[in-house]
Amino acid sequence: MDLKPSQLPGMSELLSPEEARDMDRLVPIKRFRKGSVLLKAGDVATESWYCIEGCVHMYYDVDGDLRTTEFYTEGQAVASLYSFINQVPANHYLACVEDSTLVVWRYAAERELFGKYPNLESSCRVSVESDFGEHQEKLASFLTRTPEQRYMDLMEQRPDLLQRVPQYLLASYLGVTPESLSRIRKRILSKAAG
Repeated sequence: MDLKPSQLPGMSELLSPEEARDMDRLVPIKRFRKGSVLLKAGDVATESWYCIEGCVHMYYDVDGDLRTTEFYTEGQAVASLYSFINQVPANHYLACVEDSTLVVWRYAAERELFGKYPNLESSCRVSVESDFGEHQEKLASFLTRTPEQRYMDLMEQRPDLLQRVPQYLLASYLGVTPESLSRIRKRILSKAAG
C-alpha cells in the first residue's frame, strides 16, 4: 500500500518531518478481510488500530451469545484500551465486519514513539480522552433509553451503520433480538408514515 500514516488527513500539521519519518517506519497500514479477528478474548492486546476504511466491531461472548458493544468506522481509533495499556488479557473480541484498511499501532512502536516525541504522546492522550468521554455518554444513553430510542439515536447519529452492518449485529448492539429490532423498525416506519 502506498499510503503512509503521516499522509493521513490532519497528520501533516501535527507531525514534524522527523516524527513523520519515524511513524511511517514503525506504524504500518494493513488490509484485513471481512471476518478477520483482530483480538480474541484471553489474548493481550499488543496492537491498537485506526480505521481508514471499513468497519470493526467489539463484542463479548456471553455463554455463546455474542453481544456487540461498539462499531468502529472511518476516522475512529479501534482499541482494547485496558488490555493494551496494561498488557493484560482482553475480555472481548475485535473483528472486521467489512474488508478494512487499518493503521496498526504496535505496543512497542507506540512506546518508542512516545518516548522520543512527548508532544505526540500528548496529542494521542487528548484523542483518547475525547473517545473516553464519548463512550461514557454512549453507556449512559444505553442504560437510560429504551431500545426504540437507542435505534432512533443510531438513525440520527450513525445512519451509515444501518446499511453496512448485518441486522443481527445491530440488534445485539441495541440489546434486543433480531425479531424485536424488526418490530421496532416497523413501529418507527409506521409513525413516520402516519
